[in-house]
Amino acid sequence: MPRTHILSTGFRVPDRVVTNDDLASMMDTSDAWIRQRSGIEERRWVEEGEAGSDLGAAAAAMALERAGMKAEDLDCLIVATLSPDHFFPGTGVFLQRKLGIRDIPCLDVRNQCTGFLYGLSIADAWIRTGRYERILLVGTEVHSTGLHRNDFGRDTAVLFGDGAGAVILGPVGPAEGGRGDGNGSAPERGILSVHIHADGRFAEKLWVEAPASKYDPLISHEHIDAGLTCPSMDGREVFRQAVSRMPEAVREALDAEGLSIDEVDMVIAHQANLRICQMVQRALGLSDDRIYNNIQRYGNTTAASLPIALHECVEEGRLRCGDLLCLTAFGSGFTWGSALIRW
Repeated sequence: MPRTHILSTGFRVPDRVVTNDDLASMMDTSDAWIRQRSGIEERRWVEEGEAGSDLGAAAAAMALERAGMKAEDLDCLIVATLSPDHFFPGTGVFLQRKLGIRDIPCLDVRNQCTGFLYGLSIADAWIRTGRYERILLVGTEVHSTGLHRNDFGRDTAVLFGDGAGAVILGPVGPAEGGRGDGNGSAPERGILSVHIHADGRFAEKLWVEAPASKYDPLISHEHIDAGLTCPSMDGREVFRQAVSRMPEAVREALDAEGLSIDEVDMVIAHQANLRICQMVQRALGLSDDRIYNNIQRYGNTTAASLPIALHECVEEGRLRCGDLLCLTAFGSGFTWGSALIRW
């Protein structure tokens, strides 16, 4: 059975840079307050009319070019997002159309910050079983249009940014030219395992209550006036769970493969809050060169967070053939997970 390998990466963030000082002109906040609580210095917001499928298509085009492929070479498309272009159909079909292809299946994944890992788990299973050979996995988000950019929504409005990341996945055999085990054999490349979890007891700790089909009508002026369309978060509980669940998920992946944290070359955690990432780093005993953070530039891009960080990590030469990479995420639901990858 073949392993699944990440053949290429791509990303796209909007051109519009929104600094903390820009937000301070919209609401009662400050650069110092935002940096202290989140580590975020700036984020990207879309211009009017720019959709998540637009960002995803640009990220996908970059990934395809770097893989030496055309969109017609794809067998399947998976899109992870909590901010779909429309209530329905899913963003996947809009992205497919913008790539100029048809007939291949499009799957939308709605697992918020852990969406990319859930999508990776599905793609890995399909490639391992031979169902599909070339899968495009995209995480894309447009948060800015759903934020309350005033004092009412301040606690969440300062955290989120827009962007997209993409990977091309396909089957691969043993690595050639890997670092090997000292006996002349190269380690087998690809995704070693993916581990995903959820606990719905905490669903309302981080959520957007409306629009919702449980209400009739599903959206009303009362919902909007009450702020139910704005993200609501119990920050204390999210922080407590995140700093516990992500290290736990990393250790689960390592235990499944009989590996230790000392063998991991790079950890990329979901970029929700720099303090959370620093706590994860401390819990795992990682040096600064073994963890990657970019939340300072982009804020929390939920499902796009991991693929954007992965792309930048690759572009900066932080990953070499044979390196052991671990991805981990935690988010709304609560959901969390990890993926262990031999690069």
